[in-house]
Amino acid sequence: QVRLVESGGGLVQAGASLRLSCAASGSILPAYAMGWFRQAPGKEREFVAVITWSGGSTVYADSVKGRFTISRENAKNTVYLQMNSLKPEDTAVYYCAVQRVHSIAVVSTESYNYWGQGTQVTVSS
Repeated sequence: QVRLVESGGGLVQAGASLRLSCAASGSILPAYAMGWFRQAPGKEREFVAVITWSGGSTVYADSVKGRFTISRENAKNTVYLQMNSLKPEDTAVYYCAVQRVHSIAVVSTESYNYWGQGTQVTVSS
Protein backbone atom coordinates (compact mmCIF):
# COMPACT_ATOMS: atom_id res chain seq x y z
CA GLN A 1 0.00 0.00 0.00
CA VAL A 2 1.19 3.50 -0.82
CA ARG A 3 0.85 6.40 1.57
CA LEU A 4 1.36 9.97 0.35
CA VAL A 5 2.10 12.87 2.68
CA GLU A 6 2.12 16.44 1.39
CA SER A 7 3.90 19.32 3.12
CA GLY A 8 5.03 22.86 2.45
CA GLY A 9 1.74 24.69 2.25
CA GLY A 10 1.09 27.96 4.01
CA LEU A 11 -0.13 31.53 3.85
CA VAL A 12 1.80 33.87 1.56
CA GLN A 13 1.28 37.15 -0.22
CA ALA A 14 0.72 37.44 -3.94
CA GLY A 15 3.97 37.19 -5.84
CA ALA A 16 5.64 34.95 -3.30
CA SER A 17 6.88 31.38 -3.76
CA LEU A 18 6.25 28.08 -2.05
CA ARG A 19 7.59 24.58 -2.57
CA LEU A 20 5.32 21.66 -1.88
CA SER A 21 6.65 18.19 -1.22
CA CYS A 22 4.95 14.83 -1.46
CA ALA A 23 6.67 11.89 0.16
CA ALA A 24 5.51 8.41 -0.68
CA SER A 25 5.95 5.60 1.82
CA GLY A 26 5.57 2.02 0.81
CA SER A 27 6.64 0.99 -2.64
CA ILE A 28 5.22 3.25 -5.31
CA LEU A 29 6.55 0.97 -8.01
CA PRO A 30 5.17 0.18 -10.42
CA ALA A 31 4.16 3.79 -10.90
CA TYR A 32 3.85 5.55 -14.20
CA ALA A 33 3.56 9.10 -12.91
CA MET A 34 2.89 11.36 -9.97
CA GLY A 35 0.74 14.42 -10.19
CA TRP A 36 -0.52 17.45 -8.31
CA PHE A 37 -4.12 18.56 -8.19
CA ARG A 38 -5.83 21.35 -6.28
CA GLN A 39 -9.29 22.06 -4.99
CA ALA A 40 -10.61 25.47 -4.05
CA PRO A 41 -13.71 25.87 -1.85
CA GLY A 42 -16.87 25.13 -3.80
CA LYS A 43 -14.95 23.96 -6.86
CA GLU A 44 -14.03 20.62 -8.33
CA ARG A 45 -10.57 19.19 -7.96
CA GLU A 46 -8.46 20.32 -10.89
CA PHE A 47 -5.25 19.14 -12.49
CA VAL A 48 -2.10 21.16 -11.88
CA ALA A 49 0.90 19.15 -13.11
CA VAL A 50 2.19 15.63 -13.63
CA ILE A 51 5.61 14.04 -14.05
CA THR A 52 6.45 10.56 -15.25
CA TRP A 53 8.43 8.55 -12.77
CA SER A 54 11.05 7.15 -15.14
CA GLY A 55 11.59 9.69 -17.87
CA GLY A 56 10.61 12.84 -16.04
CA SER A 57 8.28 14.09 -18.75
CA THR A 58 5.95 16.83 -17.53
CA VAL A 59 2.56 18.29 -18.33
CA TYR A 60 1.12 21.46 -16.81
CA ALA A 61 -2.25 23.10 -16.63
CA ASP A 62 -2.35 26.29 -18.68
CA SER A 63 -3.14 28.29 -15.55
CA VAL A 64 0.21 27.45 -13.94
CA LYS A 65 2.47 27.05 -16.96
CA GLY A 66 5.58 29.19 -16.59
CA ARG A 67 5.03 29.71 -12.86
CA PHE A 68 5.00 26.20 -11.40
CA THR A 69 7.61 23.47 -11.82
CA ILE A 70 7.12 19.81 -10.94
CA SER A 71 10.10 17.61 -10.21
CA ARG A 72 10.84 14.28 -8.57
CA GLU A 73 13.56 12.64 -6.56
CA ASN A 74 13.27 8.93 -7.24
CA ALA A 75 15.66 7.85 -4.50
CA LYS A 76 13.45 9.55 -1.92
CA ASN A 77 10.13 8.61 -3.52
CA THR A 78 9.32 12.31 -3.43
CA VAL A 79 7.74 14.72 -5.86
CA TYR A 80 7.93 18.50 -5.56
CA LEU A 81 5.91 21.42 -6.82
CA GLN A 82 7.80 24.71 -6.94
CA MET A 83 5.26 27.51 -7.13
CA ASN A 84 6.45 30.99 -8.08
CA SER A 85 4.60 34.24 -8.68
CA LEU A 86 1.65 32.98 -6.69
CA LYS A 87 -1.74 34.58 -7.25
CA PRO A 88 -4.83 34.70 -5.03
CA GLU A 89 -6.55 32.36 -7.48
CA ASP A 90 -3.94 29.71 -6.63
CA THR A 91 -5.51 29.43 -3.19
CA ALA A 92 -6.62 25.82 -2.69
CA VAL A 93 -5.87 22.55 -1.01
CA TYR A 94 -3.13 20.86 -3.01
CA TYR A 95 -3.09 17.08 -3.36
CA CYS A 96 -0.50 14.74 -4.79
CA ALA A 97 -1.48 11.50 -6.45
CA VAL A 98 0.06 8.40 -7.99
CA GLN A 99 -0.84 7.07 -11.40
CA ARG A 100 -0.03 3.38 -11.54
CA VAL A 101 -0.68 2.79 -15.21
CA HIS A 102 -0.18 5.11 -18.13
CA SER A 103 -3.29 6.98 -19.15
CA ILE A 104 -3.63 9.71 -21.72
CA ALA A 105 -6.22 11.31 -19.46
CA VAL A 106 -3.58 12.80 -17.16
CA VAL A 107 -5.87 15.64 -16.13
CA SER A 108 -8.57 13.30 -14.87
CA THR A 109 -8.69 12.37 -11.20
CA GLU A 110 -9.93 8.93 -12.27
CA SER A 111 -6.51 8.14 -13.74
CA TYR A 112 -4.86 8.23 -10.31
CA ASN A 113 -4.83 5.40 -7.82
CA TYR A 114 -3.54 6.90 -4.58
CA TRP A 115 -4.04 10.31 -3.03
CA GLY A 116 -2.54 12.29 -0.20
CA GLN A 117 -4.49 14.18 2.45
CA GLY A 118 -3.67 17.58 0.99
CA THR A 119 -1.90 20.73 2.12
CA GLN A 120 -3.48 24.18 2.24
CA VAL A 121 -2.05 27.00 0.16
CA THR A 122 -3.48 30.46 0.76
CA VAL A 123 -2.37 33.47 -1.26
CA SER A 124 -3.44 36.88 -0.05
CA SER A 125 -3.73 39.90 -2.33
